[in-house]
Amino acid sequence: MVNPGVQQASPSAGATAGAGESAVRTLRLFVFALFFMFGGITSLNDVIIPKLKALFTLNYAQVMLVQFAFFIAYFLISIPAAAVVARVGYMRTAALGLMTMTAGCLLFIPASSSGLFVAFLGAIFVLASGITIVQVVANPLISMLGRPKTVHSRLTFAQAFNSLGTTIFPYVGSILILGSLSQVDPAKLSGAALALFRTQETQVIVHTYMGLATALTVIAALVWLARNKLVEAPSEMPTLSHYLSLLKLPRFSYGTLCIFVYVGGEVAIGSVIVNYLMQSSVLGLGAEAAGKHVPFYWGGAMVGRFIGSFLLRIFSPGKVLGFVAAAVITLLLISANTSGAVSGWSLLAIGLFNSIMFPTIFSLACEGLGPRAAEASGIICVAIVGGAIVPLITGGMADFAGLKAALIVPAICYAVICGFGIYARRPAPYAGH
Repeated sequence: MVNPGVQQASPSAGATAGAGESAVRTLRLFVFALFFMFGGITSLNDVIIPKLKALFTLNYAQVMLVQFAFFIAYFLISIPAAAVVARVGYMRTAALGLMTMTAGCLLFIPASSSGLFVAFLGAIFVLASGITIVQVVANPLISMLGRPKTVHSRLTFAQAFNSLGTTIFPYVGSILILGSLSQVDPAKLSGAALALFRTQETQVIVHTYMGLATALTVIAALVWLARNKLVEAPSEMPTLSHYLSLLKLPRFSYGTLCIFVYVGGEVAIGSVIVNYLMQSSVLGLGAEAAGKHVPFYWGGAMVGRFIGSFLLRIFSPGKVLGFVAAAVITLLLISANTSGAVSGWSLLAIGLFNSIMFPTIFSLACEGLGPRAAEASGIICVAIVGGAIVPLITGGMADFAGLKAALIVPAICYAVICGFGIYARRPAPYAGH
């Protein structure tokens, strides 16, 4: 998705691949499957948001609690997950994360039966906690599974699987979840009739996540069976003060802020796309049709990665980052001040320019940190909590002034990123001490 968090490394290190080439290939397939699954599941939030908004008659600020419940897990779980990796290893931690994801999917069953919005938020938090654990494992694991000189190509290839998931899942989810959006107005129901209606309507969400739970259980079993294929050396967990000392470095702290606002801005836009395109002043689409447009947003990020990887070989990463951030601000202003197809497609086109932002911010922030880059990635992982905060602010603005006016919130986020690109256009001095 987002593709938030796809590029983090675990704060703990100290593992080496000690298996034959056949075993390494098998492990790579497992990791690619992890990238595909957690990318796709994260992007499903954009589909269930309009569903829950309609069923529970929520305003935008209230329904953005879906993203808050999801992304707050990064803030609460990232560092503990890194400690688990240091204690039990990558493969066992990956299996734990997958089973936690499975538990989150299964919690949609009692959430549906209860007919309570808060129960869905609980299920989403547990699911996101599992995804956080898996993400803390995934990047360093794929880095270990092959020769050091090809690590960047492996990470790029793995991230392509993540983008593939964020492109496919919203389209299928729109058919399964939004295709059955009822014409009944829940606001006209009350008591037992309202509870029964919500239970019936949320069954499509339950069935979708039950299917995901089945797939996750199979992958978890395969990862557990392969847990001894990786020989891992013990590692020590850095102290919290050791982590926080990195924030005294201006370039890194500015980059960390940019991760916060980037994930927040990207998620905020993705969260409102369906409702935005349904507006009569934009495309006037039905819920399912609008949902089927979400893959253009995330698919643009997949295409943009290939274009961006070429441009980053030619131009300064800071200058490229500043340019794409400025392009997003321009598209947001066009969308907010036009109507019809121009308004809708200018918003969807933002995904293309989002594509290189996370890895470029990440690399610029960590530049010059040397051996402390692994610790830095742990703090950056926590900064993904921006996906919980910024959408809430955007939702509040949408309730106050409308969806188009609310685009000013992500525009401010991208202005911060544009400034960082200019600030970090020159190589950083070595600070890894």
